[in-house]
Amino acid sequence: MPNLLQAIAGNGRPLTAGYDDPAIGRSWNWKDEALDKRWWYYGKLVRRRATLVSLELLPDFYALSENYGDPKDYLVEYEEGRLSAEAKSVYEALLENGPLDAVRLRKESRLAATQAKARFDRALVELQGDLKVLPVGVAEAGAWRYAFIYDLVERWYPDLPAQARPISTRQAQSRIIRHYLENMVVAERRSIWHTLGWRPKEVDRALGELIESGEVSEVELEQRPAPVVATRRWAARVERLVRSKRKSSPARGRRRERRGR
Repeated sequence: MPNLLQAIAGNGRPLTAGYDDPAIGRSWNWKDEALDKRWWYYGKLVRRRATLVSLELLPDFYALSENYGDPKDYLVEYEEGRLSAEAKSVYEALLENGPLDAVRLRKESRLAATQAKARFDRALVELQGDLKVLPVGVAEAGAWRYAFIYDLVERWYPDLPAQARPISTRQAQSRIIRHYLENMVVAERRSIWHTLGWRPKEVDRALGELIESGEVSEVELEQRPAPVVATRRWAARVERLVRSKRKSSPARGRRRERRGR
């Protein structure tokens, strides 16, 4: 998928190993400096990896989450075994104390012990993936004088639950897939399953509806065992490109010539 690092560095040169590359520093610093601007959502969301999401698309992701706009929703998830005890402690620390940097958040959630660090980190990833907490700034805290400040998603974006409420699961999945295809131009079905972390039948159902409505098309490409999918806008361009390549292919021209003989 498009990423901030390549947007800054471009694809024309290889990046050096490690974090010494200036482009890595620029992308990292720009992201940190923009955390409190509410330009977009940032958190470990898609497949639990760092993700930037436009605020226009964020309600669709929220509509797919287990959140319904009540700060106490987490208790139902915990009682049903869908939220870990560590995640519950971290969430409650933020709920009771407001935004906290990671160092203080570990203390307030009773996970400050050295042996609890891995469990604390997993809890933060779990809560970000469920759109419950997000980093909203950087504090000079801890041994490295660098620690994310976390807050509750619903407190940081108070209008988000109301924006997501009228969106059905199917509508949200369709919009996210359509946006993904606009970014990727073309994609195989399995790449959508893998990238978004959804079940194949969910992707196939959403794609089926998009294809039926004409918003997405299937395109046959040479040396591909199955057709790829693309939005209607991109599909037309890809099909024209495929046809032009077929006409200009010397190998195809020679084969036609041999058949003529």
